[in-house]
Amino acid sequence: MNDSTPAVPATPDGSVGVPAALGFVDRHVGPRPDAIGRMLDVVGAPSLDALMDQAVPAAIRTELPTGPGVAMGEDEVVAHLRHLASRNRVLTSMIGLGYHGTHTPAAIRRNVLENPAWYTAYTPYQPEISQGRLEAALVFQTMVEDLTGLPVAGASLLDEATAVTEAVLLMRRAVRGKEGGVVVVDSRVLPQSLAVLHGRADAIGLPLVVADLTAGLPDLGDGVELVGVVVQQPGADGLIQDVAPIVEAAHEAGALVTVAADLLSLTLIVPPGEVGADVAVGSAQRFGVPMFYGGPHAAFMAVRSGLERQLPGRLVGVSVDADGAPAYRLSLQTREQHIRREKATSNICTAQALLAVVAAMYAVHHGPEGLRRIAEQVHAAAVRLRDGLAQLGVEVLHDTFFDTVVAHVPGAADAVLAAAVERGINLRGIDADHVGLTTDETTTVDDVARALAAVSVGTGKASAAPSPGAEATRTAIPPERLRTSLYLTHPTFHRYRSETALMRYLRTLADKDLALDRTMIPLGSCTMKLNAAVELETISWPEFANLHPYAPADQAEGYRELVGGLEAHLADLTGYAAVSLQPNAGSQGELSGLLAIRAYHRSRGEAERDVCLIPASAHGTNAASAVLAGMRVVVVATAPDGTIDAADLDAKLAAHEGRVAAIMITYPSTHGVFEAGVRDVCDAVHAAGGQVYIDGANLNALVGLARPGEFGGDVSHLNLHKTFAIPHGGGGPGVGPVAVASHLVPFLPGDPTPTTAEADVAGVGPVAGARYGSAGVLPISYAYVLLMGGAGLRRASEVAILSANYLATRLNEHFPVLYTGPGGRVAHECILDLRAITRATGVTAEDVAKRLMDYGFHAPTLAFPVPGTLMVEPTESEDLAELDRFVEAMVAIRGEIARVEVGEWTAADSPLRGAPHTAACVVADGWDKPYSRETAAFGLPALRAGKYWPPVRRIDQAAGDRNLVCTCPPIEEYA
Repeated sequence: MNDSTPAVPATPDGSVGVPAALGFVDRHVGPRPDAIGRMLDVVGAPSLDALMDQAVPAAIRTELPTGPGVAMGEDEVVAHLRHLASRNRVLTSMIGLGYHGTHTPAAIRRNVLENPAWYTAYTPYQPEISQGRLEAALVFQTMVEDLTGLPVAGASLLDEATAVTEAVLLMRRAVRGKEGGVVVVDSRVLPQSLAVLHGRADAIGLPLVVADLTAGLPDLGDGVELVGVVVQQPGADGLIQDVAPIVEAAHEAGALVTVAADLLSLTLIVPPGEVGADVAVGSAQRFGVPMFYGGPHAAFMAVRSGLERQLPGRLVGVSVDADGAPAYRLSLQTREQHIRREKATSNICTAQALLAVVAAMYAVHHGPEGLRRIAEQVHAAAVRLRDGLAQLGVEVLHDTFFDTVVAHVPGAADAVLAAAVERGINLRGIDADHVGLTTDETTTVDDVARALAAVSVGTGKASAAPSPGAEATRTAIPPERLRTSLYLTHPTFHRYRSETALMRYLRTLADKDLALDRTMIPLGSCTMKLNAAVELETISWPEFANLHPYAPADQAEGYRELVGGLEAHLADLTGYAAVSLQPNAGSQGELSGLLAIRAYHRSRGEAERDVCLIPASAHGTNAASAVLAGMRVVVVATAPDGTIDAADLDAKLAAHEGRVAAIMITYPSTHGVFEAGVRDVCDAVHAAGGQVYIDGANLNALVGLARPGEFGGDVSHLNLHKTFAIPHGGGGPGVGPVAVASHLVPFLPGDPTPTTAEADVAGVGPVAGARYGSAGVLPISYAYVLLMGGAGLRRASEVAILSANYLATRLNEHFPVLYTGPGGRVAHECILDLRAITRATGVTAEDVAKRLMDYGFHAPTLAFPVPGTLMVEPTESEDLAELDRFVEAMVAIRGEIARVEVGEWTAADSPLRGAPHTAACVVADGWDKPYSRETAAFGLPALRAGKYWPPVRRIDQAAGDRNLVCTCPPIEEYA
């Protein structure tokens, strides 16, 4: 140490402390410089550069510097984002169209939306350590089921537009024997939903008929069969129509009916289930979730009995654990893409779990009476608007409505809109003669008065307006369409009315779970890295949170600059020409990329190219997305070393000559290695006339080191909720931007904005209801890139690779690493092979996964991509102490397996099969296990301090599917 180097202070026990971080990069990357040196010694590499030379093939390495040249400090980034926020003008929104002003209760914002115990959790595939968020999801499902009047609801979907599309696909699957049948769509369906639906239906060859359904179903002509009907209730023009005759006629024709519903309106009007609808979809955004300039928001889907196995996305159900206690789990997972691949009900993986929790707790906070009171206030404001327009002599399109009135203002629409903006309000322009006015929870008497004044000025009509304080005494909902049935009767919606009670309920739920705020989550292919507080603090700022996605562009200049900057950085980092941020999940990014490829081939007169080659090791979403893009899936075999089988690839290319549309490869591969021959694969597919889709799921090993667009990719999707620090939220939000080479730029997703929809000459529609998808969380990734800078982003990739090789080296003698790449190295993750252990002892990879819970760890990825294995990804954010703690746990578990090997325990009576162990189990009066209570609870001495106790024991998965219960169980079951 030289004289200019400050001494590192000693800790109270005399050991040397950890040096202070030198900046954000040093806080984001977990291992300290001295720890990196020790890790390099373990893996046998002289330096990080040398390790990169060994692990990452030279053929793919980029020679260009990427990312921002200089990293910004935290205060600089916050100041920059404040400047961008100041360029957004938040006016009172009366645009409607599924996006509404709402009040997020502070207790929910602070204790859920801004709480790392909730936002850093992962999708609850390991249910024993996910009981809190599973219960919250079940509350969401129960809320949706009650309000829609249908018995089974899913745990959330991506947005209303995609939910409508998923409903149409469900009806197509469920109605058999009508392969050429059509779906009739109400012309009053929200325009952005229609735009998304048209593009998705075209991809799979599903004919749509858009019609005004007020006079009933249209005549489809001879020989045309009806598959399903979609009705919007209330319609985009506000009309509450009589849906029952439409449902009856559709059922007589052997078709199904979907109602796209406004969730808040269902506290007042007859719900879809009570008029016989088969499916109900919509958005829960107005239940306390800000507009966020378009997202993220939790959509919903509910179905009648008999359709539950057709549901897309997650479904939470109730089962029992090993002691017979009620426990929650994901039900009917055999529907999902990670199991059924191209035969799945949907390609959806990430949904909107965090926002679904917010919406559910909004209902818990207000209860049924509070929700109804809010709905009555919303409706009363709309009635005041209707009455005021009548006094102005302005015709209103419909007298039956909930929150939206459409004013007929011949030739004056633009003048009315301009007058409204002058008064701080955005109305909806429909055409030259009509404007829409929508009320919401935030609408005040003054808002109504200003809106009426704008119409008066814009039309030149004056009237003695009613007193500003006058209350509307009439309803615009006919008695026969008013709801009389009860809803939200479960005690959960009645017990937590005080903030104290709600705060403690939310804390109780969070304490049941393992999230990043407690422990590393070493899930392979999931990249559970740090979600830094400074990156997240901006999302609740009103200038970002309260902007309507269809607000005029000049009111969103800050957002536009942020979006443009982030797109440019992502294009630079990946080596592509352009990026679209519209896809609101990785699955949607995949679909967007494949739709771009499909459209490109069609533009060249090669529509016959419909074969998508997919390696056997690929994530299930790849195959499911290919089917939704209208492609046929052909699987390419895996070679013994885990790489793509070159001979089989050549054979498949030859067998499908002239038909190959694309290959989808993940790089580094899902086997956790850099494949040295990836350029050869790309060249072979290009020579066959196909395009190369490089899945960005593992981009965390590439940023700053290699660019997919340079080494052969034509298109990639990225996961901002992995590589670029957006939190997973327990299963969403996610953002899946699609990045493309120059020749695919014309085929990026279209703009769904109703008033500025682009001419769709390329045949590629939007994939989300808002132009920038989940814009509300984009400041997180934007801040991450600026804070890290180009050098920091490269450092993150290097340390992620180092950490994976460190774990692989230390664990290999206990659990063999299945695949290695160049130089005997792994990439940013590694697969631990337990198959020989299972054959010798009966102890399974699942047993090890459950036993890790007793040691305070979330399990690695189980049985993917190889059954009988665990895939481990530590990320760059975990420090050496946490990596070593994980190694110690795994070594201790291997010691327990050894005791099974020598016959001290059988596998069935071992702590591995008995795991996880709850506190109640360990302290129970009777203990008949061949191992001690101490072994069950404290496998390592360090567990005595800060022990995490799983809330339930191992859950009976089969019982939950045999006896499907997807609503909150009676409180008595927990006694």
